[in-house]
Amino acid sequence: MKPVVTIVPAGMDHIASIAARMREADRTEVWASSRSTPHNSLMISLQNSRWAMTALVDGQPEVMWGVADLNILTGTGAPWLLGTDAVEANYRLFLRHSLQWKEKLSEQYQVLMNFVHDENEVSKRWLKWLGFTLSEPFELGLDGELFRMFEMRR
Repeated sequence: MKPVVTIVPAGMDHIASIAARMREADRTEVWASSRSTPHNSLMISLQNSRWAMTALVDGQPEVMWGVADLNILTGTGAPWLLGTDAVEANYRLFLRHSLQWKEKLSEQYQVLMNFVHDENEVSKRWLKWLGFTLSEPFELGLDGELFRMFEMRR
């Protein structure tokens, strides 16, 4: 049976469910970048975002994403996405919805940029598929883990 995906405005009430089941690559990434827990990363990301959405799969919060303003004068935003293993389990649905997300962001921002953990192969593939350019790896965070900047210009 095909899962039912509903996109709703992200809320604090979605955080605990996603944080408890966050996919290992996202969990590793938030720890490597800022020594943050899944719960705190979702909370901070949501609080700092201009807008954020949650994908409910069969009524369960599975993925939260949004964008924070980096520089309103230059139209630069920082997109982010954190989710559970449901992202990969339902990748076709995820890819289709992410194209709509990309279009919305492209209308609102001249430049989109953020960082991805270099070991997060699924996220790097997805970002390239969306049309982002990835930099060469560089050290970031308290432990000097390797990350790549990803960027897209309108």
